[in-house]
Amino acid sequence: MSIKINPKKCIGCRRCVDECPGNLFAMDENRKAYIRDVRDCWGCATCLKICPLNAISMYLGADIGGDGTTMIVKPVGNVLHWIFESPEGQKLFVDTDRTQSNKY
Repeated sequence: MSIKINPKKCIGCRRCVDECPGNLFAMDENRKAYIRDVRDCWGCATCLKICPLNAISMYLGADIGGDGTTMIVKPVGNVLHWIFESPEGQKLFVDTDRTQSNKY
């Protein structure tokens, strides 16, 4: 698994820098976010959830049972729209309700 940032979509809002629990993000000289060392990422997906333009995606490689699929998240109100795209372009959509999350 690894995080990928699309610099063409990044607007330099710093949300990923401010919210990453691992303090893994920084800003470059062009005010674009980058991840310091992707090996330190534990896959919490916080950055995917807070990026307003979906500039951050998660690559799901064979090391975690993936096949090169990428994942992004589009929050709309209390719903998180998880979008998985295979290398062949096939998409899978999963919606989760934030109000129902973590109820133990």
